[in-house]
Amino acid sequence: MTAPSAPRKLSILREGTSQYLAVDPDGFRAHIRDNKQRALKSRLMTAKEAVERFVSDGDYLTYECNYLMRGPNEVVHEIIRQGKKRLWAAGKFTYVDVALLVDAGCVSRADCGFFLSAPPIDRALKQGRLEVFEYSNVIMTLRLQAGAMGVPFLPVRSFGGTDGFDHSGAKLITDPYTGDPITIVPALNPDVAVIHAHQADVYGNARIFGTGVSDVESALASKKVIISAEEIVETAEIRRNPGATSIPYYAVDAVVHSPYGSYPGTCPGYYGSDPEGVFEVFRAIMSDQVQPYLDKWVRPFETFEQMLDERVGKPKLEAMRARETAREGYSA
Repeated sequence: MTAPSAPRKLSILREGTSQYLAVDPDGFRAHIRDNKQRALKSRLMTAKEAVERFVSDGDYLTYECNYLMRGPNEVVHEIIRQGKKRLWAAGKFTYVDVALLVDAGCVSRADCGFFLSAPPIDRALKQGRLEVFEYSNVIMTLRLQAGAMGVPFLPVRSFGGTDGFDHSGAKLITDPYTGDPITIVPALNPDVAVIHAHQADVYGNARIFGTGVSDVESALASKKVIISAEEIVETAEIRRNPGATSIPYYAVDAVVHSPYGSYPGTCPGYYGSDPEGVFEVFRAIMSDQVQPYLDKWVRPFETFEQMLDERVGKPKLEAMRARETAREGYSA
């Protein structure tokens, strides 16, 4: 048995200089206690209703995964359609989403794990319409994990020696156990998380098949959670196989039935992406043509379903589904 070492002083050696969402674990716990619905009452609603009720101007927004892979694109379109303002986005493991939301006037701050630099982003930065704070994909995920755990920070074995450290909310401290320097990063409790799942029941029990990034952490770390789902299944089916439930109902505030809700991206196991649609959104971002893209794909339509019917069509959607066959691993 090792004897206790002499007490070491914890001291801050270096600090990043950027803003970060205020850490308040006790306040978050109180919010969850007072505001989350634990009764088995239906949370099923339209994307329009969910965004109206649970996404407010100035909110911190996280989403899973991204516009091209199991993204909650129906809800993202609705956020743009409703003209939400001053959102702070968790830009991790993402590509075109941040540029769409920034050029639509919805996002004015972004924590950057990784997202695609593009003319709309560069212009917004130069015009002072966007602030970006630097992290990394893994650091953003660990911040969400800390938020889900109810702790104010987590120590990490990376990021401390990077230029991004200076443009973040991270700190370099003396580890009180070893006396060595260690980086800590602030927990993250977003105002709202939007997560696309393969299946959910009306209460919000959600199933996600295959790989993901931080679906569970995002749901458990966030004050409000919107689940969009390809299928709405009976609660009896959820109960027959409770181990398949990824996100429990008591973390969820809204459930949106959203077939093909990740278009033009893929929902693995359900349908592949539309290469033409993927190329079009990339072209729009990289050629600074976001507004014409939104005028074609988002603004003319009252719902995502209407867009799929009029812009994409049933034959293409069925072809996307036919191409996606889960030969190994998870399947619904």
